Amino acid sequence: MKHPPNPQNAPQGVLVDQTPHACPYLEGRTAVLPLRWYPERIGPDDFDELLAQADRRVGRTLYHPACPSCSACQGIRVPIEDFAFSRSQRRTWKRNMDLRVVAGPPLVDKHRVRLFNKHKLSRSLGERAISQSRYRDWLAVSCADTIETRYMLGDKLLAVGILDLGRRDASSVYFYFDPDVSERRLGVFSVLAEIAWLKRNGYRHYYLGLYVADCAQLSYKATYFPHERLVEGRWWRYDARGAAPTAVDQP
Repeated sequence: MKHPPNPQNAPQGVLVDQTPHACPYLEGRTAVLPLRWYPERIGPDDFDELLAQADRRVGRTLYHPACPSCSACQGIRVPIEDFAFSRSQRRTWKRNMDLRVVAGPPLVDKHRVRLFNKHKLSRSLGERAISQSRYRDWLAVSCADTIETRYMLGDKLLAVGILDLGRRDASSVYFYFDPDVSERRLGVFSVLAEIAWLKRNGYRHYYLGLYVADCAQLSYKATYFPHERLVEGRWWRYDARGAAPTAVDQP
């Protein structure tokens, strides 16, 4: 592993599970995602360090892939100051200028849970609806500074994003939307809107979670340029489709 991110001073939590299981991204492979529990809030500087090792959050736990026989998963992030719209992304941005984007604390109510399940079941992201308590424990209960981005058409809630904030960096945790307005491409718009919000507030990196080249549910993340990917412990920058990557000096 070359030049790994160095979160030595960041708390590593309490290991609660590292059971091998079927990979959720690539058929026929085994995944190991050590899950670490944090009983206390993680400070923003520590959270930046943990994001630099491609950590993801679920409730009060963090994880990143540690699969012994596979390295297909790569952390992916967008350097906010350098990001540039593609033509397609610019069209999506303009198409949604009638929406109001509001940032605030995560809320838990029946309306959000219904919208979450409508999105989940319509897009075959699972076979069973989740309960309000499961929604709260997974998305709203957090060991980091977490906000909710709301996408409003008048008084109607069309979509919700969950965003974790560090000192200089932020991580997109989850996004769901009303499938009845799929033509708006709100998944794309949410990335653009959150990057714009983070830029206004002086953030450095926008983490998009994991990239897997052979998984369509994750490979789309590489359409935002420039972006950086964590490959064998080092961040590499991709400035354009097909261009050779360059090493990133700082985590």
